[in-house]
Amino acid sequence: MMNRYAIVLAAGQGTRMKSKLYKVLHPVCGKPMVEHVVDQISQLQPEEIVTIVGHGAEAVQTHLKDRSTFAVQEEQLGTAHAVLQAKIALGDKDGLTLVVCGDTPLIQGHTMEALMKYHHEKRAKATILTTVLDNPTGYGRIIRDDLGIVEKIVEQKDASEKEQRVNEINTGTYCFDNLALFEALEKVSNENAQGEYYLPDVIKILKDEDEVVAAYRMENAKESLGVNDRVALAEAQEIMRHRINEKHMRNGVTLIDPANTYIDVDVEIGQDTIIGPNVSIHGKTVIGDDCEITGASLLDNAILGERVKVRHSSIYDSKVGDDVQVGPYSHLRPESEISEGVKIGNFVETKKATIGKNSKIPHFIYMGDAEIGENVNIGCGSIAVNYDGKNKAKTIIGDDVFIGCNSNLVAPVKIGDKAFVAAGSTITKDVPEGALAISRVKQENKEGYAKRLNFGK
Repeated sequence: MMNRYAIVLAAGQGTRMKSKLYKVLHPVCGKPMVEHVVDQISQLQPEEIVTIVGHGAEAVQTHLKDRSTFAVQEEQLGTAHAVLQAKIALGDKDGLTLVVCGDTPLIQGHTMEALMKYHHEKRAKATILTTVLDNPTGYGRIIRDDLGIVEKIVEQKDASEKEQRVNEINTGTYCFDNLALFEALEKVSNENAQGEYYLPDVIKILKDEDEVVAAYRMENAKESLGVNDRVALAEAQEIMRHRINEKHMRNGVTLIDPANTYIDVDVEIGQDTIIGPNVSIHGKTVIGDDCEITGASLLDNAILGERVKVRHSSIYDSKVGDDVQVGPYSHLRPESEISEGVKIGNFVETKKATIGKNSKIPHFIYMGDAEIGENVNIGCGSIAVNYDGKNKAKTIIGDDVFIGCNSNLVAPVKIGDKAFVAAGSTITKDVPEGALAISRVKQENKEGYAKRLNFGK
Protein backbone atom coordinates (compact mmCIF):
# COMPACT_ATOMS: atom_id res chain seq x y z
CA MET A 1 0.00 0.00 0.00
CA MET A 2 1.23 3.49 -0.86
CA ASN A 3 2.36 5.78 1.91
CA ARG A 4 -0.33 8.21 3.00
CA TYR A 5 0.10 11.82 4.06
CA ALA A 6 -2.30 14.62 4.93
CA ILE A 7 -2.19 18.39 4.87
CA VAL A 8 -4.70 20.29 7.01
CA LEU A 9 -5.31 23.90 6.02
CA ALA A 10 -5.74 25.87 9.23
CA ALA A 11 -4.04 29.21 8.63
CA GLY A 12 -7.04 31.43 7.87
CA GLN A 13 -7.91 34.13 10.38
CA GLY A 14 -11.67 33.67 10.08
CA THR A 15 -12.71 37.32 10.25
CA ARG A 16 -16.36 36.45 9.58
CA MET A 17 -16.51 34.60 12.90
CA LYS A 18 -16.02 38.01 14.59
CA SER A 19 -14.20 36.35 17.46
CA LYS A 20 -11.00 36.58 19.47
CA LEU A 21 -10.78 32.79 19.19
CA TYR A 22 -8.91 31.43 16.17
CA LYS A 23 -11.48 30.07 13.71
CA VAL A 24 -10.53 26.39 13.58
CA LEU A 25 -10.50 26.27 17.40
CA HIS A 26 -14.20 27.04 17.71
CA PRO A 27 -15.70 23.92 19.27
CA VAL A 28 -18.30 21.66 17.71
CA CYS A 29 -19.85 19.31 20.27
CA GLY A 30 -16.98 19.70 22.71
CA LYS A 31 -13.99 19.60 20.38
CA PRO A 32 -12.26 22.23 18.20
CA MET A 33 -13.09 21.94 14.51
CA VAL A 34 -9.51 21.22 13.51
CA GLU A 35 -9.30 18.43 16.07
CA HIS A 36 -12.37 16.76 14.56
CA VAL A 37 -10.59 16.84 11.18
CA VAL A 38 -7.36 15.39 12.57
CA ASP A 39 -9.30 12.67 14.43
CA GLN A 40 -10.89 11.50 11.19
CA ILE A 41 -7.65 11.68 9.21
CA SER A 42 -5.90 9.67 11.92
CA GLN A 43 -8.25 6.75 11.22
CA LEU A 44 -6.46 6.41 7.85
CA GLN A 45 -3.12 5.85 9.64
CA PRO A 46 -1.13 8.38 7.60
CA GLU A 47 2.65 8.50 7.81
CA GLU A 48 2.46 12.19 8.67
CA ILE A 49 -0.09 14.96 9.13
CA VAL A 50 1.11 18.49 8.42
CA THR A 51 -1.10 21.30 9.69
CA ILE A 52 -0.65 24.68 8.02
CA VAL A 53 -0.99 27.39 10.63
CA GLY A 54 -0.88 31.16 10.55
CA HIS A 55 -2.96 33.35 12.85
CA GLY A 56 -3.15 31.71 16.26
CA ALA A 57 -0.46 29.17 15.38
CA GLU A 58 0.59 28.52 18.99
CA ALA A 59 -2.99 27.86 20.09
CA VAL A 60 -3.50 25.27 17.34
CA GLN A 61 -0.19 23.60 18.16
CA THR A 62 -1.18 23.45 21.83
CA HIS A 63 -4.40 21.60 20.95
CA LEU A 64 -2.95 19.14 18.45
CA LYS A 65 0.43 18.64 20.16
CA ASP A 66 2.34 15.69 18.72
CA ARG A 67 -0.55 14.47 16.59
CA SER A 68 0.67 16.68 13.76
CA THR A 69 3.73 18.49 12.51
CA PHE A 70 3.28 22.14 11.60
CA ALA A 71 4.22 24.58 8.87
CA VAL A 72 3.63 28.31 9.15
CA GLN A 73 2.05 30.38 6.39
CA GLU A 74 3.37 33.83 7.30
CA GLU A 75 1.28 35.63 4.66
CA GLN A 76 -2.21 34.59 3.62
CA LEU A 77 -1.63 34.29 -0.14
CA GLY A 78 -4.17 31.62 -1.02
CA THR A 79 -4.77 27.89 -0.65
CA ALA A 80 -2.04 26.80 -3.08
CA HIS A 81 0.46 28.96 -1.23
CA ALA A 82 -0.72 27.38 2.05
CA VAL A 83 -0.18 23.82 0.77
CA LEU A 84 3.23 24.80 -0.57
CA GLN A 85 4.35 25.48 3.01
CA ALA A 86 4.35 21.70 3.56
CA LYS A 87 7.04 21.19 0.92
CA ILE A 88 9.89 20.98 3.43
CA ALA A 89 8.11 18.16 5.25
CA LEU A 90 6.57 16.27 2.33
CA GLY A 91 7.90 17.60 -0.97
CA ASP A 92 10.22 14.70 -1.85
CA LYS A 93 8.08 11.78 -0.66
CA ASP A 94 6.28 9.17 -2.76
CA GLY A 95 2.69 8.43 -1.91
CA LEU A 96 -0.79 9.90 -1.70
CA THR A 97 -1.59 13.17 0.03
CA LEU A 98 -4.96 14.32 1.30
CA VAL A 99 -5.59 18.05 1.50
CA VAL A 100 -8.41 18.91 3.91
CA CYS A 101 -9.64 22.22 5.32
CA GLY A 102 -9.46 22.58 9.09
CA ASP A 103 -12.89 24.23 9.20
CA THR A 104 -14.79 21.17 7.89
CA PRO A 105 -15.51 19.33 11.15
CA LEU A 106 -18.17 17.04 9.69
CA ILE A 107 -16.00 15.18 7.19
CA GLN A 108 -15.61 11.51 8.15
CA GLY A 109 -12.75 9.06 7.88
CA HIS A 110 -14.67 6.54 5.77
CA THR A 111 -15.39 9.25 3.20
CA MET A 112 -11.70 10.12 2.92
CA GLU A 113 -10.87 6.42 2.71
CA ALA A 114 -13.31 6.04 -0.20
CA LEU A 115 -11.76 9.10 -1.89
CA MET A 116 -8.26 7.62 -1.69
CA LYS A 117 -9.46 4.21 -2.92
CA TYR A 118 -11.18 5.82 -5.91
CA HIS A 119 -8.05 7.90 -6.63
CA HIS A 120 -5.94 4.73 -6.66
CA GLU A 121 -8.38 2.82 -8.87
CA LYS A 122 -8.44 5.63 -11.44
CA ARG A 123 -4.64 5.92 -11.35
CA ALA A 124 -5.18 9.65 -11.04
CA LYS A 125 -2.69 12.37 -10.20
CA ALA A 126 -5.46 14.34 -8.53
CA THR A 127 -8.94 13.46 -7.32
CA ILE A 128 -11.46 16.05 -6.17
CA LEU A 129 -14.00 15.24 -3.47
CA THR A 130 -17.32 16.53 -4.78
CA THR A 131 -20.95 16.52 -3.77
CA VAL A 132 -24.29 17.67 -5.14
CA LEU A 133 -26.18 20.61 -3.63
CA ASP A 134 -29.69 21.80 -4.37
CA ASN A 135 -28.36 25.35 -4.16
CA PRO A 136 -24.69 25.42 -5.25
CA THR A 137 -24.42 29.21 -5.27
CA GLY A 138 -21.00 30.39 -4.18
CA TYR A 139 -19.21 27.09 -4.76
CA GLY A 140 -16.82 26.08 -7.51
CA ARG A 141 -18.55 23.84 -10.06
CA ILE A 142 -17.23 20.52 -11.38
CA ILE A 143 -17.45 20.56 -15.16
CA ARG A 144 -17.40 17.14 -16.82
CA ASP A 145 -17.44 16.13 -20.48
CA ASP A 146 -19.98 13.83 -22.11
CA LEU A 147 -18.14 10.79 -20.79
CA GLY A 148 -18.20 12.09 -17.21
CA ILE A 149 -14.49 12.92 -17.19
CA VAL A 150 -13.54 16.03 -15.22
CA GLU A 151 -12.62 18.92 -17.48
CA LYS A 152 -12.15 21.70 -14.92
CA ILE A 153 -13.29 23.45 -11.79
CA VAL A 154 -14.92 26.79 -12.50
CA GLU A 155 -15.55 29.30 -9.74
CA GLN A 156 -18.98 30.91 -9.34
CA LYS A 157 -17.82 34.33 -10.52
CA ASP A 158 -16.24 32.86 -13.64
CA ALA A 159 -19.02 30.41 -14.52
CA SER A 160 -21.21 30.85 -17.58
CA GLU A 161 -24.98 30.69 -17.24
CA LYS A 162 -24.91 27.03 -18.26
CA GLU A 163 -22.08 26.21 -15.84
CA GLN A 164 -23.92 27.91 -13.00
CA ARG A 165 -26.75 25.40 -13.44
CA VAL A 166 -24.34 22.58 -12.58
CA ASN A 167 -25.00 21.44 -9.00
CA GLU A 168 -21.93 19.25 -8.47
CA ILE A 169 -19.52 21.31 -6.39
CA ASN A 170 -15.91 21.22 -5.21
CA THR A 171 -15.85 20.50 -1.47
CA GLY A 172 -12.26 21.73 -1.07
CA THR A 173 -10.95 18.28 -0.14
CA TYR A 174 -8.50 16.60 -2.53
CA CYS A 175 -6.32 13.53 -2.95
CA PHE A 176 -3.05 14.01 -4.89
CA ASP A 177 -0.07 12.06 -6.02
CA ASN A 178 2.33 13.76 -3.63
CA LEU A 179 5.23 14.40 -6.02
CA ALA A 180 2.89 15.63 -8.76
CA LEU A 181 1.23 17.98 -6.26
CA PHE A 182 4.39 19.81 -5.25
CA GLU A 183 5.68 19.93 -8.82
CA ALA A 184 2.43 21.56 -9.97
CA LEU A 185 2.33 23.96 -7.02
CA GLU A 186 5.52 25.59 -8.29
CA LYS A 187 3.65 26.45 -11.50
CA VAL A 188 0.59 28.09 -9.92
CA SER A 189 0.24 31.77 -10.79
CA ASN A 190 -1.37 34.58 -8.83
CA GLU A 191 -2.57 36.41 -11.92
CA ASN A 192 -6.13 36.89 -10.80
CA ALA A 193 -8.29 39.59 -9.27
CA GLN A 194 -7.27 38.72 -5.71
CA GLY A 195 -3.58 38.24 -6.49
CA GLU A 196 -3.59 34.89 -4.67
CA TYR A 197 -2.42 31.35 -5.43
CA TYR A 198 -5.37 28.97 -5.63
CA LEU A 199 -5.21 25.21 -5.15
CA PRO A 200 -7.85 24.46 -7.86
CA ASP A 201 -5.32 25.83 -10.37
CA VAL A 202 -3.30 22.66 -9.75
CA ILE A 203 -6.14 20.73 -11.37
CA LYS A 204 -5.86 22.80 -14.56
CA ILE A 205 -2.08 22.42 -14.62
CA LEU A 206 -2.34 18.63 -14.36
CA LYS A 207 -5.05 18.51 -17.02
CA ASP A 208 -2.91 20.60 -19.37
CA GLU A 209 -0.13 18.04 -18.88
CA ASP A 210 -2.54 15.23 -19.88
CA GLU A 211 -2.50 13.74 -16.39
CA VAL A 212 -5.55 11.88 -15.08
CA VAL A 213 -7.79 14.04 -12.92
CA ALA A 214 -10.78 12.35 -11.26
CA ALA A 215 -13.68 13.40 -9.07
CA TYR A 216 -15.27 11.26 -6.37
CA ARG A 217 -18.83 12.25 -5.52
CA MET A 218 -19.78 11.62 -1.90
CA GLU A 219 -23.40 10.92 -0.99
CA ASN A 220 -23.70 12.92 2.24
CA ALA A 221 -23.39 16.57 1.26
CA LYS A 222 -23.54 17.66 4.90
CA GLU A 223 -19.97 16.43 5.43
CA SER A 224 -18.73 19.18 3.14
CA LEU A 225 -19.98 22.03 5.31
CA GLY A 226 -17.27 24.62 5.86
CA VAL A 227 -17.66 26.83 8.91
CA ASN A 228 -16.95 30.49 8.19
CA ASP A 229 -19.39 32.24 10.53
CA ARG A 230 -21.55 31.65 13.60
CA VAL A 231 -24.54 30.60 11.49
CA ALA A 232 -22.56 27.78 9.87
CA LEU A 233 -21.10 26.90 13.28
CA ALA A 234 -24.61 26.39 14.67
CA GLU A 235 -25.52 24.28 11.64
CA ALA A 236 -22.43 22.11 12.13
CA GLN A 237 -23.29 21.69 15.82
CA GLU A 238 -26.80 20.53 14.95
CA ILE A 239 -25.61 18.00 12.36
CA MET A 240 -22.87 16.67 14.65
CA ARG A 241 -25.27 16.45 17.59
CA HIS A 242 -27.72 14.42 15.50
CA ARG A 243 -24.88 12.10 14.45
CA ILE A 244 -23.70 11.61 18.05
CA ASN A 245 -27.21 11.07 19.46
CA GLU A 246 -28.08 8.54 16.77
CA LYS A 247 -24.92 6.56 17.57
CA HIS A 248 -25.85 6.34 21.27
CA MET A 249 -29.44 5.36 20.56
CA ARG A 250 -28.31 2.59 18.19
CA ASN A 251 -25.98 1.40 20.96
CA GLY A 252 -28.85 0.95 23.42
CA VAL A 253 -29.24 4.35 25.09
CA THR A 254 -32.68 5.94 25.41
CA LEU A 255 -32.84 9.64 24.61
CA ILE A 256 -36.30 10.93 25.51
CA ASP A 257 -35.95 14.03 23.32
CA PRO A 258 -32.90 13.74 21.04
CA ALA A 259 -33.40 17.20 19.53
CA ASN A 260 -32.90 18.75 22.96
CA THR A 261 -30.14 16.52 24.31
CA TYR A 262 -26.55 17.81 24.10
CA ILE A 263 -23.79 15.19 24.15
CA ASP A 264 -20.15 15.85 23.28
CA VAL A 265 -18.33 13.63 20.83
CA ASP A 266 -16.06 11.84 23.34
CA VAL A 267 -18.79 10.89 25.82
CA GLU A 268 -19.37 7.18 26.57
CA ILE A 269 -22.79 5.91 27.73
CA GLY A 270 -23.75 2.38 28.76
CA GLN A 271 -26.75 0.35 27.63
CA ASP A 272 -30.24 0.91 29.02
CA THR A 273 -29.32 4.32 30.37
CA ILE A 274 -32.07 6.92 30.00
CA ILE A 275 -31.24 10.54 29.21
CA GLY A 276 -34.02 13.09 29.65
CA PRO A 277 -34.67 16.32 27.75
CA ASN A 278 -32.31 19.31 28.14
CA VAL A 279 -29.48 17.23 29.61
CA SER A 280 -25.95 18.35 28.66
CA ILE A 281 -23.05 15.88 28.83
CA HIS A 282 -19.60 17.26 28.10
CA GLY A 283 -15.93 16.40 27.91
CA LYS A 284 -14.84 12.81 28.46
CA THR A 285 -17.78 11.83 30.64
CA VAL A 286 -18.35 8.08 31.07
CA ILE A 287 -21.77 6.82 32.18
CA GLY A 288 -22.44 3.20 33.09
CA ASP A 289 -25.40 0.93 32.34
CA ASP A 290 -28.96 1.46 33.64
CA CYS A 291 -28.46 5.06 34.73
CA GLU A 292 -31.07 7.80 34.59
CA ILE A 293 -30.03 11.42 33.95
CA THR A 294 -32.94 13.85 33.90
CA GLY A 295 -34.09 17.41 34.42
CA ALA A 296 -31.57 19.70 32.71
CA SER A 297 -28.63 18.03 34.47
CA LEU A 298 -25.09 18.91 33.37
CA LEU A 299 -22.21 16.43 33.48
CA ASP A 300 -18.68 17.54 32.56
CA ASN A 301 -15.78 15.05 32.71
CA ALA A 302 -17.78 12.97 35.15
CA ILE A 303 -17.39 9.22 35.73
CA LEU A 304 -20.63 7.50 36.73
CA GLY A 305 -21.05 3.86 37.70
CA GLU A 306 -24.13 1.74 37.07
CA ARG A 307 -27.71 2.46 38.17
CA VAL A 308 -26.90 6.06 39.06
CA LYS A 309 -29.77 8.56 39.16
CA VAL A 310 -29.05 12.24 38.62
CA ARG A 311 -31.88 14.78 38.73
CA HIS A 312 -31.55 18.49 37.98
CA SER A 313 -27.91 18.47 39.11
CA SER A 314 -24.39 19.35 37.96
CA ILE A 315 -21.33 17.11 38.23
CA TYR A 316 -17.86 18.35 37.25
CA ASP A 317 -14.60 16.38 37.18
CA SER A 318 -15.89 13.90 39.75
CA LYS A 319 -16.49 10.16 40.21
CA VAL A 320 -19.79 8.62 41.27
CA GLY A 321 -20.12 4.94 42.24
CA ASP A 322 -22.88 2.42 41.58
CA ASP A 323 -26.43 2.89 42.91
CA VAL A 324 -25.94 6.54 43.87
CA GLN A 325 -28.70 9.13 43.84
CA VAL A 326 -27.87 12.78 43.18
CA GLY A 327 -30.28 15.68 43.39
CA PRO A 328 -32.41 17.42 42.65
CA TYR A 329 -30.42 20.67 42.48
CA SER A 330 -27.10 19.41 43.77
CA HIS A 331 -23.64 20.45 42.64
CA LEU A 332 -20.68 18.06 42.74
CA ARG A 333 -17.61 20.19 42.13
CA PRO A 334 -14.18 18.93 40.98
CA GLU A 335 -12.44 16.07 42.79
CA SER A 336 -15.53 14.75 44.50
CA GLU A 337 -15.57 10.95 44.85
CA ILE A 338 -18.91 9.44 45.77
CA SER A 339 -18.92 5.74 46.75
CA GLU A 340 -21.63 3.22 45.96
CA GLY A 341 -25.02 3.48 47.59
CA VAL A 342 -24.64 7.12 48.63
CA LYS A 343 -27.61 9.46 48.63
CA ILE A 344 -26.92 13.09 47.73
CA GLY A 345 -30.17 15.00 48.22
CA ASN A 346 -31.43 18.39 47.15
CA PHE A 347 -29.29 21.54 47.32
CA VAL A 348 -26.11 19.74 48.33
CA GLU A 349 -22.67 20.95 47.26
CA THR A 350 -19.43 19.00 47.48
CA LYS A 351 -15.89 20.01 46.52
CA LYS A 352 -12.79 17.84 46.79
CA ALA A 353 -14.77 15.49 49.01
CA THR A 354 -14.76 11.70 49.34
CA ILE A 355 -17.92 10.08 50.65
CA GLY A 356 -17.97 6.48 51.82
CA LYS A 357 -20.44 3.73 51.00
CA ASN A 358 -24.12 4.11 51.93
CA SER A 359 -23.70 7.52 53.52
CA LYS A 360 -26.52 10.05 53.31
CA ILE A 361 -26.17 13.75 52.69
CA PRO A 362 -29.83 14.61 52.25
CA HIS A 363 -30.29 18.37 51.83
CA PHE A 364 -28.91 21.90 52.15
CA ILE A 365 -25.37 20.80 52.95
CA TYR A 366 -21.87 21.92 51.96
CA MET A 367 -18.96 19.49 52.24
CA GLY A 368 -15.69 20.89 50.90
CA ASP A 369 -12.22 19.41 51.49
CA ALA A 370 -13.90 16.61 53.40
CA GLU A 371 -13.28 12.90 53.93
CA ILE A 372 -16.49 11.17 54.98
CA GLY A 373 -16.69 7.51 56.00
CA GLU A 374 -19.30 4.81 55.45
CA ASN A 375 -22.88 4.82 56.79
CA VAL A 376 -22.70 8.45 57.82
CA ASN A 377 -25.81 10.63 58.10
CA ILE A 378 -25.33 14.39 57.84
CA GLY A 379 -28.28 16.51 58.89
CA CYS A 380 -29.87 19.36 56.98
CA GLY A 381 -27.99 22.66 56.91
CA SER A 382 -24.63 21.25 58.02
CA ILE A 383 -21.39 22.74 56.74
CA ALA A 384 -17.74 21.74 56.54
CA VAL A 385 -16.15 25.12 57.31
CA ASN A 386 -13.03 24.62 55.20
CA TYR A 387 -11.74 28.14 54.46
CA ASP A 388 -10.39 30.74 56.87
CA GLY A 389 -9.90 33.43 54.27
CA LYS A 390 -6.36 32.33 53.41
CA ASN A 391 -6.05 28.56 53.62
CA LYS A 392 -8.20 25.48 53.08
CA ALA A 393 -8.38 22.84 55.83
CA LYS A 394 -9.76 19.30 55.92
CA THR A 395 -12.71 17.78 57.74
CA ILE A 396 -12.51 14.03 58.47
CA ILE A 397 -15.63 12.12 59.49
CA GLY A 398 -15.35 8.44 60.46
CA ASP A 399 -17.74 5.56 59.85
CA ASP A 400 -21.27 5.29 61.33
CA VAL A 401 -21.31 8.95 62.42
CA PHE A 402 -24.44 11.04 62.92
CA ILE A 403 -24.18 14.78 62.34
CA GLY A 404 -27.24 16.68 63.59
CA CYS A 405 -28.91 19.45 61.62
CA ASN A 406 -27.26 22.87 61.32
CA SER A 407 -23.88 21.71 62.55
CA ASN A 408 -20.74 23.68 61.66
CA LEU A 409 -17.60 21.55 61.45
CA VAL A 410 -14.74 24.05 61.63
CA ALA A 411 -11.72 22.51 59.90
CA PRO A 412 -9.23 21.14 60.58
CA VAL A 413 -11.32 18.76 62.62
CA LYS A 414 -11.82 15.01 62.96
CA ILE A 415 -14.98 13.21 64.02
CA GLY A 416 -14.30 9.66 65.23
CA ASP A 417 -16.21 6.50 64.30
CA LYS A 418 -19.72 6.13 65.77
CA ALA A 419 -19.64 9.67 67.16
CA PHE A 420 -22.74 11.82 67.48
CA VAL A 421 -22.84 15.59 66.92
CA ALA A 422 -25.89 17.27 68.37
CA ALA A 423 -27.97 19.54 66.17
CA GLY A 424 -26.98 23.19 66.12
CA SER A 425 -23.41 22.54 67.30
CA THR A 426 -20.30 24.37 66.15
CA ILE A 427 -17.46 21.85 66.40
CA THR A 428 -13.95 23.29 66.67
CA LYS A 429 -12.19 20.37 68.36
CA ASP A 430 -11.79 16.71 67.45
CA VAL A 431 -14.56 14.37 68.62
CA PRO A 432 -13.40 10.98 69.97
CA GLU A 433 -14.84 7.70 68.75
CA GLY A 434 -18.28 6.97 70.17
CA ALA A 435 -18.58 10.39 71.86
CA LEU A 436 -21.44 12.89 71.85
CA ALA A 437 -20.37 16.41 70.94
CA ILE A 438 -22.64 19.28 71.81
CA SER A 439 -21.73 22.93 71.51
CA ARG A 440 -24.59 25.35 72.05
CA VAL A 441 -25.12 28.62 73.85
CA LYS A 442 -27.28 28.04 76.93
CA GLN A 443 -30.90 28.91 76.16
CA GLU A 444 -32.45 31.70 78.18
CA ASN A 445 -36.15 32.63 78.07
CA LYS A 446 -37.27 36.18 78.96
CA GLU A 447 -40.96 36.05 79.85
CA GLY A 448 -43.16 38.73 78.30
CA TYR A 449 -40.30 40.26 76.28
CA ALA A 450 -42.09 39.79 72.96
CA LYS A 451 -44.74 42.39 73.91
CA ARG A 452 -42.04 45.04 74.32
CA LEU A 453 -41.03 44.38 70.70
CA ASN A 454 -44.68 44.68 69.57
CA PHE A 455 -44.75 41.04 68.50
CA GLY A 456 -47.82 38.86 68.76
CA LYS A 457 -50.49 41.61 68.61
